[in-house]
Amino acid sequence: MPKTLEFWFDVGSPAAYLAWTQMPRLSAETGATVDYRPMLLGGVFQATGNRSPMEVPAKSRYMKDDLARFAHRYGVEYRQNPHFPINTLTLMRGALGVQLRQPQRLRAYGDAVLQAIWVEGRNLNDAAEVGAVLAGAGFEPRELLALTQEPEVKERLKAVTQEAVGRGVFGAPTFFVGDQMFWGQDRLDHVKEALQ
Repeated sequence: MPKTLEFWFDVGSPAAYLAWTQMPRLSAETGATVDYRPMLLGGVFQATGNRSPMEVPAKSRYMKDDLARFAHRYGVEYRQNPHFPINTLTLMRGALGVQLRQPQRLRAYGDAVLQAIWVEGRNLNDAAEVGAVLAGAGFEPRELLALTQEPEVKERLKAVTQEAVGRGVFGAPTFFVGDQMFWGQDRLDHVKEALQ
């Protein structure tokens, strides 16, 4: 029976970035298909009363070191974005729009946006910067921006985010293997065990 790993993410989460980098490897090692589920983390936080660990000073200091340790373990680049937090509403509408219209390009979209935020330290609160990142990845920025304003895309992101909350999601990244939920990129070993 084919295995599916649901990966709920928002590009504004550094932990989601680290998990994103590991999805191809995890898929190859387990034979699982990754079901990428873009959601709006701000909406999840609002609905659940949760907040970013980066808003808690002691936890923020710890997380910065811990994220760097995991990046080293995974062999990927990472740096804390100086423009954090990033308002990801348009970016996540973009991810969902690409998934709806050109699903084969979602990885390219995510790679470009996540690299810009969590490796290059770019300010994706700035529309011009977003356009430059998308153009560099082979997307037409005006078309993609127009897609983020389509009612279907706006409503779909709301619905998907509500679905996440309804299933118990309170942060990003969150994974589901069947009915088992795992939160945090530091739980990928548990995710792998569940898939095996």
